[in-house]
Amino acid sequence: MRTFSHRKLIVTLIGAALLATAPALAFAQAAPAASTAPAGSPSELVLDNSTRILTTLESRRDEFTRDRAALRQFIASEFEQMFDSDYAGRLVLGAHGRGASDAEVELFADALADNLMQRYGSSLLDFNTRLQVRVKSETPLRGGQIMRVSSEMLRQGGEPIPVDYLMRKVGGQWKVFDVMVEGVSFVQTFRNQFDAPLRQKSIEQVAAELRAGQIAARAD
Repeated sequence: MRTFSHRKLIVTLIGAALLATAPALAFAQAAPAASTAPAGSPSELVLDNSTRILTTLESRRDEFTRDRAALRQFIASEFEQMFDSDYAGRLVLGAHGRGASDAEVELFADALADNLMQRYGSSLLDFNTRLQVRVKSETPLRGGQIMRVSSEMLRQGGEPIPVDYLMRKVGGQWKVFDVMVEGVSFVQTFRNQFDAPLRQKSIEQVAAELRAGQIAARAD
């Protein structure tokens, strides 16, 4: 069974992205035009999870402000339903994860998640709950094994912000493994950041430095 911190990997990647590009990825209430997403489709999953998460964040904002442990638990529980953290963790490791054991991947994922949560975990409380999300299209990739959901975050008085989700089926359910804001992939961002350290040190050493705060994961 995966540990709590391992499940947090994609949660914290998205939290880091939100803070760095605020409010680019802020999960928002669905715009009326987006309600036509086909039942069970990747688009519907993005919209349903987005709406539920944002509604809960707003209704429990005071509680989460006082109790950050409750906030982290809520985020991890919700994103577990939507994100493929195992696959995303291996993508962040890239070539350095080839041949790595599941234990090594989990060690790196746990350390990265904890590092990011310490820096960005509270950023969800700063989101503008009046944003809206509009799904523009679904594009099948690799013969339909992957789906790209293209959306826009709609802001009052601001230009729409493009946000794309890459999804694949896990156990019969579509799950997100990467998010791109204005064309920037956050899995790729972290893969690039950790390439040099992983060329010089083992996965275990890089994980230890992350956990000790000697390396800081950057979302920008």
